[in-house]
Amino acid sequence: MSTPTKDETTEAPKPALKTPPAKAAPKTPASRPLRRIIYDWLYKPKDGVPTSKKFEDWLSILIIANIASMILETIPALAPFERWLNFFELVSIVIFTAEYLVRLLVAPEDPDFKEAAHPRLKYLFSFFAIIDALVIVPFYMGSLATFDLRFLRILRLLRLLKLLRTLLPAFEEFRHLNEGRTFRQRIHALVFPSPYGGVLHHYYDLFVVVWVLISVLAVILESVDSIYYNLSVEFVLLDAIAVLVFSFEYLMRFYSCVEEPRFKRLIVGRISYVTKPAAIIDFLAIIPFFLEVFLHHLIDLRFLRSFRLMRLFKLARYTGSTNTLFTIIRREAPILATSAFTLMLLVVLVASLGYLFEHEAQPDKFENIPTAIYWAVITLASVGYGDISPVTPMGRFMTTLMALIGLGLFAIPASILSSAFTQELQSQRQAVENQLFEMLDDGVLSDEEHEEVEKLARKMNMSEDQLEILIDKAKRETDERARNDIFIPADYLMAHANIAAAQFRVLFEQIKRIAHLPNAPDVARHLLTSHDVGEAERALWHSLHKPAPKAPTPPEAKKAAPKKKSPPKPKPASS
Repeated sequence: MSTPTKDETTEAPKPALKTPPAKAAPKTPASRPLRRIIYDWLYKPKDGVPTSKKFEDWLSILIIANIASMILETIPALAPFERWLNFFELVSIVIFTAEYLVRLLVAPEDPDFKEAAHPRLKYLFSFFAIIDALVIVPFYMGSLATFDLRFLRILRLLRLLKLLRTLLPAFEEFRHLNEGRTFRQRIHALVFPSPYGGVLHHYYDLFVVVWVLISVLAVILESVDSIYYNLSVEFVLLDAIAVLVFSFEYLMRFYSCVEEPRFKRLIVGRISYVTKPAAIIDFLAIIPFFLEVFLHHLIDLRFLRSFRLMRLFKLARYTGSTNTLFTIIRREAPILATSAFTLMLLVVLVASLGYLFEHEAQPDKFENIPTAIYWAVITLASVGYGDISPVTPMGRFMTTLMALIGLGLFAIPASILSSAFTQELQSQRQAVENQLFEMLDDGVLSDEEHEEVEKLARKMNMSEDQLEILIDKAKRETDERARNDIFIPADYLMAHANIAAAQFRVLFEQIKRIAHLPNAPDVARHLLTSHDVGEAERALWHSLHKPAPKAPTPPEAKKAAPKKKSPPKPKPASS
């Protein structure tokens, strides 16, 4: 058997090359796990402010509403509403249970638990997780157990401790802001607007506003005999708590007002403070209670209870709308005074004519001119209640004429106030824009600046959406101005490398254009002789005027080029 030749041998098939496994693509934001998305949406801080602020605020409102519901359950007169209270309790339990499960789900994403070996287990034994569990466990135990567990309903009071999740960071911030300050300065930071108040000051204002609304609502409901008959004791207790809250507020403001620049002096400053309209309203909100308590055996002072409605004016301190209204009235006072004077003259004239024409026909209704003034006002205001109306032809003709005139005269103050409101809102918006442009001079809006702009916007009654629109507009205009401006601040260029590169190209093109002007020799002579021009600037000018070097001849071109024959030398002449 002959051995096969090399050509006859069949080559063994080569093994197929294994392709290395493709590397997994990096995760994009769209491929994040669900718990990460939930955590980023509800709990992750953004620009130094929690994105879950509204979520936490609504939970706080729900907790307070639950405590109020528990108090209402103890009132026998509200037994017919027990079904609605139970339904509200069921809805609250569902929300609190969902909150507890969501926090347990996202515990591995929380910085407080993510480093632990078992993040969810660590969360279950944390302080707030135990409180969250105690809030909902009694309900499920009472639903599943066959024996009476209604005594566990008292554990619902632990829902108040859930507010600590919001209050503790605010207390810590307040303590840090007021470190090293006196007790009076801290009280001032709590009750007066200042840079040292922080979030706790806003919570304190919200607390006072809630009590104002509760006390005013109680005063209104007291006027209903059927409600007051069943809840008289509760109304007295509620009013006592409200007076205690407002009294402490008044004393704290009186004690710390000397920290305000307007009331610096120890005694004179406090006297000046108590004479201000806001302090007078605070005093009238509490004095009826004490007068009725200490003087009820001497004189019937129940009529003073109506003064408790003055507490509603306390809300003017916590909203900028009232301040805007007062500013507009002060600014437009001369025009409004002229309009009011004209109306007063017209009212007196119409009342006198009405008395003249109608007194004989209706002596009981047009008894005198003061009575006719009431008719004149409702006629000029186009109200026309109908209780007093003319019956004579001249009286009816005058009434028709005055009603038409009154349409225009009464519209004057309304149009003045409307126009003034529009101008004031535009000026406030412009003030916020100017503040933004000043802050964006360095190209960056820091967290402190953003917070300051938010405070200014809240003071001027601007919504968050309007503020965001203004911030975007200011940033766009600042960037556009920076691109078109030759001299841009160094801080802005350091923060925006793309604009710095574009600015370099623009300036370099301008230098090149100057270097190729027809009077370039004169420019060069000035650069060489001027003492204000540095060596670096001269070197840059010379680099733009250097002649371009000749390109070297490639070797192939040298070979291809024919050699030139030198001309033949002339032969010497023979002798």
